[in-house]
Amino acid sequence: MKTRCLIVDDEPLARELIRAHVEKLENFEIVDQCGDAMKALNVLREKQVDLIFMDIQMPQITGIDFLKTLKHPPKVIITTAYREYALEGFELDVVDYLLKPITFERFLKSVNKYYQITQDEVQLITNSAADRLKDESFIYIKENKKVVKIHLSEIRYIEGLSEYVQIYTEKRKIITKTSMVQMEEKLPTDSFLRIHKSFIVSIGKIEAFTANTIEIQGKELPIGRSFKNGVLSALNFAGSVAGV
Repeated sequence: MKTRCLIVDDEPLARELIRAHVEKLENFEIVDQCGDAMKALNVLREKQVDLIFMDIQMPQITGIDFLKTLKHPPKVIITTAYREYALEGFELDVVDYLLKPITFERFLKSVNKYYQITQDEVQLITNSAADRLKDESFIYIKENKKVVKIHLSEIRYIEGLSEYVQIYTEKRKIITKTSMVQMEEKLPTDSFLRIHKSFIVSIGKIEAFTANTIEIQGKELPIGRSFKNGVLSALNFAGSVAGV
């Protein structure tokens, strides 16, 4: 049986992007699309919906407030350009919190989480081509008088030290003169996460986390207060985080 989806977003281009992503999945179908929450309510009254892709900032009533009015809502994946609502989404037990623009790879992670939550006996979807491409991606960094090539798949985390950054890889530590902002601009946002003014981590290397720390191969790194919402959304709200 296919998962029946409802797309709710007041931006036509945003609805079109989600529609295009959904249509790539064999086990999903779109039952309707709406530009505001009130129209979505009518759809929910007339049709069976398993999963809603819901924007937050919309006319008449926000997506968050709309969800609060539903006694037995379907599963919800929030799609928004605003990080500051992540904690509210977490409290409403949404499946995931996607920040626009939404890549297909990030979208797939949400779909997989939906499957895990609903415990459907469906094989998790993977994006093998994207994974292979990610493994082969690299950046060039100036170290002393040389320019060295670093594969993104080897990076564990990056630490900012005033005018320099230290890049911790699987093999060694590399120091280069640059800022954390410049370093962050070089890295794909679906693979690397700024968790603190002094730390960027590889999402794939994260082994555990709490409300205040990220653990990578035994090393605990702090989560900055102003970064917490973004960290929670990027980690898919993986479990209930004590103290959040």
